[in-house]
Amino acid sequence: MNLLPRSSKEFSSGEYWEQFFRRRGARTFEWYGGYLELCAVLHKYIRPKDKVLVVGCGNSELSERLYDAGCQNLTNIDVSDVAIRQMNERNANRRPNMTYQVMDATKTTFSDSHYQAVLDKGTLDAILADTDTSTLETATKLLTEVGRVLQCGGRYICVSLAQAHVLEKLVTQFSQGGWMIRIHQVSESSRKEAGSEFALPVFVFVMTKVKEMPGFPQVLEMMPDDEGGKSVRCGSPGELMDMVKERQRYALIRNRLNQNQSSPSVSLDLCDGVSGKTRYTFHVVDSPTIRLSHANHFAIFIIPQGRETEWLFGSETGRKQLAGSVGFRRLLIVALHRDQQYENMEAIQSELSAKVLELAPPGLPDNQQIPFLSAGGDIGIRTVQYRGSSDMSGEYVVEDVRGDGTSYFRRLIFLSNQNVVQSEARLLPSHPHSGPKKKRKDKKQQKANDKVEPATTHVIDKSYLCCEHHKAMISGLSLLHNPGVAADQHISVLVVGLGGGSLSLFIHDYFLGAQVEAVEIDSAVLDVASRWFGFSVDDRLKVHLGDGLAYIKQVAEKGKASYDVVMFDVDSKDTGLGMSCPPPAFVEKMFLQSVHKILKNDGIFILNLVCRDPVLKGNVINAIHEVFPLIYVQKIEDEVNEILFCHPVSDQSRDLSDLRESARSLEKQLKRPGALWDESFVLADMFKSVQIV
Repeated sequence: MNLLPRSSKEFSSGEYWEQFFRRRGARTFEWYGGYLELCAVLHKYIRPKDKVLVVGCGNSELSERLYDAGCQNLTNIDVSDVAIRQMNERNANRRPNMTYQVMDATKTTFSDSHYQAVLDKGTLDAILADTDTSTLETATKLLTEVGRVLQCGGRYICVSLAQAHVLEKLVTQFSQGGWMIRIHQVSESSRKEAGSEFALPVFVFVMTKVKEMPGFPQVLEMMPDDEGGKSVRCGSPGELMDMVKERQRYALIRNRLNQNQSSPSVSLDLCDGVSGKTRYTFHVVDSPTIRLSHANHFAIFIIPQGRETEWLFGSETGRKQLAGSVGFRRLLIVALHRDQQYENMEAIQSELSAKVLELAPPGLPDNQQIPFLSAGGDIGIRTVQYRGSSDMSGEYVVEDVRGDGTSYFRRLIFLSNQNVVQSEARLLPSHPHSGPKKKRKDKKQQKANDKVEPATTHVIDKSYLCCEHHKAMISGLSLLHNPGVAADQHISVLVVGLGGGSLSLFIHDYFLGAQVEAVEIDSAVLDVASRWFGFSVDDRLKVHLGDGLAYIKQVAEKGKASYDVVMFDVDSKDTGLGMSCPPPAFVEKMFLQSVHKILKNDGIFILNLVCRDPVLKGNVINAIHEVFPLIYVQKIEDEVNEILFCHPVSDQSRDLSDLRESARSLEKQLKRPGALWDESFVLADMFKSVQIV
């Protein structure tokens, strides 16, 4: 039998409910659960002697169960004569002190301040079925009437699904009236015990009528999920509503996962209940092709601190590969956040044990032991060395992290885009003066000390290029007839975008004939590079602080081809674009013509292009091709970056095997005696997948 209305608007119709209860008969109907689900919250706010008005009671058993639990001063009203007649017949003898009356909750006949509590289970949701003007007016009448019949200190207890328009109406109207607002989410365990299979979360809004006191802060609280937790005090009604919406999103994700409707893109944040800051990020990855055994249903993988930006952990493709390699049907990958303290792996496991089970796959055997995995066996090391703020890019941090194995790295991270490493350098241990041997620490003390890595014991390894796209850009210098390796082989190089300075420093240190000029628009970046990444200027390395666009146009106006190499490694501040590097102005035809003017005929323009929009990328390459007739494109494996090597004339086309041979020759020259060299940096490998456009 179909008991649902044809449209949501019918929920607010008295005729609909008359027909509903007539067709349903004497069987009770529990909107959003019954007494078992709600009693834990209701008995916090309804005392046995309170006079309670239940609006829109229908034929629910909730009032009867409250009565039997000792709350016997209950008045129930509903617009349905059928429902009220049924309830009176059912309770006249068994519960003589409880009354049922046919009455419209928007215009009751009760006197002002008559009740200590008003209980509403789904009535506001039924009335506020849409956002039409007449519907909103009816809802306002209901809430106004509730406020009228309540005593000061009385509570309006509203059980609701908190749809967006209902949530806004509730919180806005009562916050403007100065009421104290608390929101509880009905616990999952109580709903399961009661046999509820409702997918969406049910909330209980507790609005307490108080006297408005000027200057006294309003109480807006989201109550904890568990008894031992702390409530979160919100600073504004909007913040409170956002917390409700996040819980709704979490519940929908859980339901999706429980229905095996997962995809590699399911991610969510878990916030600290006190500070409200993100503490964990969960990535749920299913591998349906893995054959189930008795123990490989579900596992948790903790990403060591500082390694969340690595491809294996920071990209959807990498996480999918990780999930497949560990051999579990569902893998929950957990990222730890900066500004949060984590004691050790055991403490994290204890903190997450209950929460991760909520995301377990269906069919997980009872008492299944859930393994916690990690890349290095511990939670990693991340030390923030400096915090600052840039007028152009906002707040940033310089932090030292431990990578894979025993390697350490220093990173510049702009907090507006925390998943992107702006600049990175490898750290080498320095050699402090040896002193007298100290007494060996006991194992417990030694373990505690191992968690903190003192930054003073490290120096920047200027020979190491952490970024694969920087290695590819360096390999492009092998396309020059004179790459400037020897001190007497002079070349001029312009690098737009300084970052930590590693690209400019590498060219300066290994290409001894190079005169390097870097252009950086952000003075804060130059300061960070100098203070934290070992960058310094000399007679072969200079920095122009200013806009790269303006600088190149200025040089072009002089009419002299000044540079053998022009490199663009500059990101866009507009994250809404499909291209994050470079900014669009750097690849407009007129500006590219200025780049062409400052470049010598046998020179090369090298561009780091990061574009996820294939149409936009095609347009960019076409624009470059109009100015530079010969373009080699080198894709960076496992990254979005593509490096474009652009020639100002078209008669330099060379066989791709010649490019690799030139790169091998250049590498041999750079590996001169006494020079450090990263053996993983093979210049010829950079041309493995190069294409001519």
